[in-house]
Amino acid sequence: MLNKYARAFFTRVLTPFAALLLRRGVSPDTVTLIGTAGVVAGALVFYPRGEFFWGTICITVFVFSDLVDGNMARQAGVSSRWGAFLDSTLDRVADGAIFGGFALWYAGTGDNDMMCAVAIFCLASGQVVSYTKARGESIGLPVAVNGLVERAERLVITLVLGGLAGFHRTFGVPAIQILLPIALWIVAAGSLVTLCQRVITVRREAAEADAAKADAGAGAPGGASGAGASGAAS
Repeated sequence: MLNKYARAFFTRVLTPFAALLLRRGVSPDTVTLIGTAGVVAGALVFYPRGEFFWGTICITVFVFSDLVDGNMARQAGVSSRWGAFLDSTLDRVADGAIFGGFALWYAGTGDNDMMCAVAIFCLASGQVVSYTKARGESIGLPVAVNGLVERAERLVITLVLGGLAGFHRTFGVPAIQILLPIALWIVAAGSLVTLCQRVITVRREAAEADAAKADAGAGAPGGASGAGASGAAS
């Protein structure tokens, strides 16, 4: 849902900035690489130390590169399969760094094995949710479902609540640190629901495609009878 509406809004807002970068000779791939490097640095430098507010600020600045690079490619007329592949691959790297940073915090100073496991589950389930759609499409299925919690929702929930949780350490706001565990539990549950939605959809679409293929084969001239005659002759 957020991916549908928020992306369109921010694309319009960031179009002038994308045009400026193109005039400066910056390529979309460069923006993709710099954006991912910034997200990874922000997540793995700040989050394991419990600096959730500043880590989120850093990540938020760079995460918009995911919108800018595609905008640049469209304006320049250079959209390509390589660009789409690079963007999608580095998105997985960035997501892994964010949830990996939280897992490192809980495995270390945060000292909470349960929440460390939840953060790792968020990391793994996010990767699998993306994989199910990509794999389904690679075998020719439309995978006509988005699901409850896609990447945009995962990032917004985690970064907003995680950043607010950082107010406890940075500004001394009491009790607000509870928002980070809440965010991780929401993302974990939502990712599980989304994974189930996509698996069920792929199963249904695969069954429909296989049935349609079987019907087409049976209805082909000489299909069933030809096969029977061939079997008798052998």
